Amino acid sequence: MLAAIWAQDENGLIGKEEKLPWRLPNDLRFFKQMTEANTLVMGRKTFEGMGRRPLPNRQTIVMTRDKNYQVDNVIVMHNVEEVLNYEKENDGIVFVAGGSLIYKEFLPFCSILYRTVIHHSFEGDTYFPELDWEQWSRINISQGEIDEKNPYAHQFETYQRKESKI
Repeated sequence: MLAAIWAQDENGLIGKEEKLPWRLPNDLRFFKQMTEANTLVMGRKTFEGMGRRPLPNRQTIVMTRDKNYQVDNVIVMHNVEEVLNYEKENDGIVFVAGGSLIYKEFLPFCSILYRTVIHHSFEGDTYFPELDWEQWSRINISQGEIDEKNPYAHQFETYQRKESKI
């Protein structure tokens, strides 16, 4: 199964200079909880913005047009079809984890969306692509706790594609 996972501010902002424009440990914990023991697919810029190293306990696929791109302990792929074939041949969930162009390419194939909405407006340069919300049903919502380490109101939302039967 293919799923997208992302955090955004109230304007759909998802990044600033290849990094998250906020610090929200609750969201990082949610991301870890959802993606561990599964596969992450992300673009090269997103991967390099994370320090050019795979996250523990996850298989990482890096998408790039560069046919010579190589990194230890990750799978490098060059097009959507390669990832879709990987998803069919392997167990677990393949989580699309950014950036904006990667989300746009994979959203038509996703069955589930995991979105964290941060109720604040940040400065940045990368936005989540347009999404036809008529195709999706929200199946879960939970409020994140605000504390000294998580200063912004936020919520975790899960959506299922309406024609999806899981």
